[in-house]
Order: sequence, then structure tokens, then C-alpha cells
Amino acid sequence: MTADGGIRCMLMRGGTSKGLFFLACDLPGSAAERDALLLAIMGSGNPIQVDGVGGAHPLAAKVAVVSRSASDDADIDYLFLQLGVEEATITDRQNCGNILAGVGPFAAERGLIAAGDESTTTRIRMVNSGTVVTATFATPHGVPVYEGETAIAGVPGTGAPILLRFADTAGSATGSLLPTGRVRDLIDGVEVTCIDNGMPVVVARSADLGISGSESPDVLAGDDELAARVRSLRIAAGKLMGLGDVSGLSVPKTTLVSAPRDGGTVGTRTFIPVRPHTAIGVLGAVSVATALLLPGGVGAELASFGSPGHRIDIEHPTGHLIVDVELDTSAEPPVVRSAGVVRTARRLFDGFAYPGPRPALDLPLAGRAADQRPIGPADAAPS
Repeated sequence: MTADGGIRCMLMRGGTSKGLFFLACDLPGSAAERDALLLAIMGSGNPIQVDGVGGAHPLAAKVAVVSRSASDDADIDYLFLQLGVEEATITDRQNCGNILAGVGPFAAERGLIAAGDESTTTRIRMVNSGTVVTATFATPHGVPVYEGETAIAGVPGTGAPILLRFADTAGSATGSLLPTGRVRDLIDGVEVTCIDNGMPVVVARSADLGISGSESPDVLAGDDELAARVRSLRIAAGKLMGLGDVSGLSVPKTTLVSAPRDGGTVGTRTFIPVRPHTAIGVLGAVSVATALLLPGGVGAELASFGSPGHRIDIEHPTGHLIVDVELDTSAEPPVVRSAGVVRTARRLFDGFAYPGPRPALDLPLAGRAADQRPIGPADAAPS
């Protein structure tokens, strides 16, 4: 922290999200003090986050806390925190695969890892779940680059590709790929598949909630009856999935599936938690793809799988997200062999953020995981 209260941070776009990236050593060691500081920096508790740097949307109210890893099987530790917008809440109960895309380049920028002369591959431990992902990104002459020819839906222009390969993502938040023990459940008269392959998601058919699945996020946001049904569905599913009372959490996500309309495998509309997503999250897409590959998965009959393989083309409101999931359905329960996706990221600014008034430290902070794993050593090379 600087003499005038500034906290060093970098604002980055990762995939279709945007967030603040911090070195763990630049934040308070106490989780409560850290969270109060981050809420003040983001301006949470105001619908337009007018007194902070937040983007007045859940996709732009995210934080990555990064350090050298304390684990022998990883190079970097990455703690993801989702901050509220209208309410001053913060949760570590989920991962974020979009913000993850920026973690490798950020670690190289800060000197936590040595960058290769052409490209860099690094192992990132997602502290929220303890799982490890491998990220490969371009570093010509040992410097991360963000310009390239890879386009991802929901982001203007193109950027340098970042390959993310996931392992051991099944049961990331619930401990099981199928946390209810069943491929299908009936909640509020609606058939659902409750799945957790990196992100807890409730998958249901769009038609079963009274929509076609082609509506824009703005149209869906104006449907109060739909919002009420999504809210009821996810709260009931959260209990079945062993997550307890999720009314104050952003998980599980809800994804409504429909037949594809643009040459993809399936159409989707996702809610976080009841606000319509303008796209779909990376790990949410991995979980949805996994649900479709399960024998008896809800909505699988709507999907157009095309040629045999593991590539699933997820249509969403702003385009497509292609994920690769290999699932062994001969095992009981099914076993996830691998999952992968290509994203882009971009450094937006690097400097210091100045917090406003901090919320009281005894403010209930939603979703504090009781078994939160400590972040590893945070020493960084001088920059």
C-alpha cells in the first residue's frame, strides 16, 4: 500500500469478463480485512458502483488474487472472488474460467513465473477448488502479448490465444460430478440435471420455463415471472446439491438449453444468479457440455452433436463458445477425462486503486468457504 492508501493492481479482461488482478502480498493477510478493502475498491453496494472501479455488472465485479504456489504440482495460486454490485457481498464459492485466462500473463508481468522466448506454459492452482489448470500463452522475447488473430464471441476484435486445459474439475464445489446422485431431478415440476464439472450448474430446457431460448438478455431481464422461477429453481437445486442456502450466492448458475439455431451443438441462456448472462461462463459451458454428454442428461435430445468427438459448440446470446470435454460414460458414476477451451485476455490498465469508505468488518460476507485453502507465498520479483 502506498503512503496515500493506493493498492497496486491491474485491470484485465479475461475472456468475456473483466476484473482486478492483485498480488496476494499487496493485500491484507486477514481475509476479512482483504474483503472489506476489495469491496471498497470495487464500490460494491451501489447499483452503478459509482464510488469504485466496478463495472456495474457481475461480469465486471471480479477479483483475482495471485501468488507463487504453495503446492508442488502448480506454479501459481489463483484465488477468485466474485463481488456483488447492488449489495456489498463477496464470495469464494466458485471458480471463474474467464478471469483465469488472464492469470498466466499477469503472473509473467509481475515476475512470478519466468516467461519463455516464444510461449509459456504454466500450472495454475485454482485455490477455490484446489484443482490445477494448465495455461499456454504467447510470450515472444519473454514478454506476454495480447494482440493476435483469435476471436471469441462477446469480445470485439481479436487477441492472442490462451489455451486452458482443465483436470480434476468434477465436483469442484460440491464434491461430485452429479451432486444429487442422479442425472435427472424434478424441481418445481421442471426436469433438471444438476452438474458440477468446474462450476455448479442447473440445466433445464428453455421451453419448460416458458421461453424459446432465442430471446435477448434484455428481453429476459424484463421477465419478472421468469426471474422468479429461475430463483426458485436454483434455491431448491442448491439444497439438493449440498450447497445449503444459496439465496445469497451466485452459484449454482442456471442454464436453459434449446435446439441450436446457428450451426452449433445447443442453444443456451444462462443466469447469474437470476440476471441474464450476455454470453456463458467458461466453466459453466464445460459443465453444460458435460450434462449433454451424459446418457439421460436433460436437453441432450435437443443437441446436434454432428460428427463423433468431444467438441461441443455452445451457442449463447453473443455467439459461440467451443469446449472440448472427454467423458467416460462406461464408468459408474461417469468420469471426466479432460476438458479444454481457448480464450483471450488483455491488460487494460496497470497502476493503483484507491478505496472508498470500507464496510464494517463484521458485515456478513456471502459465501465464505469454511475450508478456505490459504494462499501460498506471495513474494514477487521487483518490477
